[in-house]
This record gives sequence, structure tokens and C-alpha cells, in this order.
Amino acid sequence: MLPRIEAQGLFCIPDAHVAATPPGQRLEGYQAQILDKIRACLVRAVELDLVPVFLGDLFHWPRENPNSLLVELIDILGPHQPFVLVGNHDKYLARFTRDVSLAVLQAAGAVRVMSEPGPVFWLDTPVGAVLVGASPDASPLPRAVDRDGAVAVVWLTHHSVSFPEFPERLVQPKEIPGLDWVINGHIHRPQPMVVAGQTRWVNPGNITRLTFSAGTKVRVPAASIWRPGREELEPWVVPHLPFDQVFPDQPFPPEKSLEERKSQFLKGLERLSWRRTQEGLGLKQFLTANLNPENPETKLILQLYQEVAGAPSQDL
Repeated sequence: MLPRIEAQGLFCIPDAHVAATPPGQRLEGYQAQILDKIRACLVRAVELDLVPVFLGDLFHWPRENPNSLLVELIDILGPHQPFVLVGNHDKYLARFTRDVSLAVLQAAGAVRVMSEPGPVFWLDTPVGAVLVGASPDASPLPRAVDRDGAVAVVWLTHHSVSFPEFPERLVQPKEIPGLDWVINGHIHRPQPMVVAGQTRWVNPGNITRLTFSAGTKVRVPAASIWRPGREELEPWVVPHLPFDQVFPDQPFPPEKSLEERKSQFLKGLERLSWRRTQEGLGLKQFLTANLNPENPETKLILQLYQEVAGAPSQDL
């Protein structure tokens, strides 16, 4: 039986990327800055009577985070026990196992991890019961959902969704019978909502600026609030420092075009074809969940999978 929680809605915290060492071109002070953001999000969730949910990539590196960081996270998260979706950065070798940092937080009782696809909990709101489900990184989205009397059904995801600014991504927004909302993490750039039939696809962005670019400079780190009956997410700007205090003072690198991003993706697949790995099963699950048969590159991707994993053609 799914747990039931009384609240006004959901407080969605996308892609925190917690780390002790500054990733990318972030300057010193990164750990304290992101932990302050998480504290602020949890305080705001309590003030608004919302259930806090992390949309994947709580961690930037899946393992070998310092014990001091894990202890501090347990202290911060433990009183709230937020739901945490497993993102690609939370897994090691494409798997969520007991030796990753997120599993340590789970074992400590500080978080409720969403590591398998399916319904997660009932949210009892003043207007009725809401069914909340999830599909972690590389897992399938439902083809349909049994509403079971819910006034709304919300699905939390961490997928490569083809939103307007990323038409090359693999997951195409479509109507999923019985499903009202898909709230996606993973893509750090906020995207316009896509409405497909009764299903609304939204991507709020992230609370942590990682990329040193002109686009990131004008972007505002924000969490998002979902409430039943609303037609859009409500952004909540997370307290943050000015861009020039967290990134170096230097020229921005040129941004890649859509064609360049496509080329890099295909070159990466070509490199995979030179070696066999033990990750064939995880790759198969990802491809099965995310490939769009209408995309022209799908046939090539499936052929490369068969070469990498040594899989027969009927395996997909």
C-alpha cells in the first residue's frame, strides 16, 4: 500500500548537484552555497505546507563524497525526509547500488529514494487525493496510469525529453492516458511547457548553476511549486549569489549549435561500438525507454547497441 501524506502540493527541487569540490568552473565555496540553497528550499516547503521532492542528481559525483558532507546532508535532510528521484549522477556505472552516496542517505533514514518506476505516494490535498509516481533515470515512463479516483496524477522524471530548445532529445512529449503532469529534471535549462492532450510536460531547470556560459549568467536558480488545479508550475527563486561571485572573470566559450550537439552524440555512440561492457542491460533499458522510432538515427543507435552488448536483434 502506498503511503499517504497530507499537504497542499509539491515543492520540486531540480538537480542540486551537491559536491565538496567545485565542479566545472565554479569557484571555491561551492559546497556551502549549494547546502544553503537546499536549506532554504526545505524551509520554504515547510512554510507553504508542501512535500519536498528532488528531481534527480542530488549529488554531482555518485561515490567517494567526504563523510563530513554526508553527515551534514543527513542533518539537513533528516528532519524533512524528502523524496529523492535517482538521477544519472546519483548512479555508479549506470546503476543505483548500496555503494553510492545517495544509498547512504537512504540507509540513514534521511531521504526516501525513488529508485524504481511506478506510483510512489498519495498526496492528500484540500481538493482531493493526488497520485504521485516517478520514473528515475533510464527507466520507462508509463504507457497509461490507473487514476484510481485521483483528482490529478503527477509523474516525476529525470529524462532526456525533447522540449522546444532541445528537439534532438529522445523522449518525445505525448499524451499518456490518465497522466496529467510530467515534471522533469535532468535538463538544466528551463523549458516552455508542452501540452500533449491531457498531459502537461514541464522542465523547471535547476537550482545550481554549473555551466559557465552567457545563458547561465542570465538564468535564475529556482525551485518550482506544483499545486492541484493550477495550469502552470509556480517558480520560487532560490537565494543565490551573483554570477561573478561563483564563476571566474573570463570570456565565455562559444556555445555549440544543434548540429554540433547531434554530431557529438553520434560520435559518442561510435566510440561505444569499439568496446563491449557489462552495462548492456542498463543500456538496453535506457534505449527501450527513450528511443523514438520516428527519429532517423534510431536504427543506427539500435545497431550500435547490438554491437556493444552482443545482443541479438530481437533483444530490443
